[in-house]
Amino acid sequence: MDNTLALPTSFPNNRLVWTGRIISGLAIAFFVFDAAMKLVAITPVVEASTRLGFAASDVRPIGAVLMLATLLYAWPRTAVLGALFVTAYLGGATATMVHAGQASYFPVVFGVFVWAGLVMRRPQLRAFLVTASV
Repeated sequence: MDNTLALPTSFPNNRLVWTGRIISGLAIAFFVFDAAMKLVAITPVVEASTRLGFAASDVRPIGAVLMLATLLYAWPRTAVLGALFVTAYLGGATATMVHAGQASYFPVVFGVFVWAGLVMRRPQLRAFLVTASV
């Protein structure tokens, strides 16, 4: 008896793909906005970062890292690599929030959005995850 699970990878569910694109698009829009505010180094962002323990001079490099990770995530050929980088960035954000004694659920929720959107829009990734879990 064959225990493999056949998934339709050539004919993806259009609703699922579009839902993934929308979720990914919203996450990308938020990350681009956040990174741009850090790159411009507007006063409220610099002040918030210094309250979290970062030097004011660290704000722009942090914004550059987020922008690079987001662009990699947005580009289809590098989306998985970008999702890994965004996840690493969000892990650092979670650690920072925990260290500062603030609510740490926000970066975790965005990490879930990043991967949920990617899995929904990539049938090959869904197939890989299903076969890897069997």
